[in-house]
Order: sequence, then structure tokens, then C-alpha cells
Amino acid sequence: MAARLRPLLALLALGTVLRPQETLAQPLPTTDTPKSEGKMVDNYETRAQLCWAKYKEYMDYLEKDWCNWTVISRPYSALRDCLEVEAEDFSLGFPNPLAERIIFETHQLHFANCSLEQPTFCDPPEDVLLAMIIAPICLIPFFVTLVVWRSKGAEVKA
Repeated sequence: MAARLRPLLALLALGTVLRPQETLAQPLPTTDTPKSEGKMVDNYETRAQLCWAKYKEYMDYLEKDWCNWTVISRPYSALRDCLEVEAEDFSLGFPNPLAERIIFETHQLHFANCSLEQPTFCDPPEDVLLAMIIAPICLIPFFVTLVVWRSKGAEVKA
């Protein structure tokens, strides 16, 4: 269970560390003509909104089990991939401010109630613990004997 939550917790931690004004996103590139730049960004924004709509539709279909990484990893990855592919189609860098804004919105909408608490671990039962301690202790003399025996056999042949 803890291994499945690690990627989600990392994403949540990233969402709490980064603020939209403190962005790691690449700025949208400039072109020679301001009109073509505006149109390119508008077209990318339209496509990015389609990615968001598909993602939101899928997430709304889920039964609010949004904190389980195994459930949400596929749609989340699909959203990220869609945003990245669309950015590449328009020769834009990724992440860019629009994609970052959509991802932040995703975290605020779907993952805001996920807990950052780590599960508490308890000691294994005594019989398991004893077996885990005694097994290596018993194997060490066996392996030492095996190494000495094999090295003596190699000396006799030489």
C-alpha cells in the first residue's frame, strides 16, 4: 500500500512546494510575427483544454478513489502525455505555463484531500523475526567452509 502511494505523495509534495508564480515551466517561445504567435498559443490552449476535458470526464467517472495511485496513474499520465504531445505539435516547450496551470488545477481539484500521512509500520511476529536473524547466522559458517574447501581443491590441482 505504501509503495503505491509514494508517487502520489511525491506529486502532492511537488504541488505544495511549487506555486504558479514560482514556475519551472519553459516560457512559450516567440516567433517573428506577433499575430502568428497569438494564434499558435490560442490553438494550443484549445487543444490543451480538450486534454483537460477528457481527463476530467474520466476522473468524474471514477468513484472518488482519487488518492489511490494505481487507480489514477493511467488518466494522470494520459493528461500529461496529451499536454506534452500537443506542445510538441505547436513547437512549444514542455512544461509550459498553460500545461503547468492545468496540472496545478488537477492537483487542487482531485488530490487536495489526499493525506500526506505515512502509514505506521509494526514489527513482524517473533517467529518471522527469529527466522530472519538465525538464517544468515547459520549460513555464514557453511559458506566459509565451502570457500575453504573449494580453494584447497584448486591448490591440489595446481
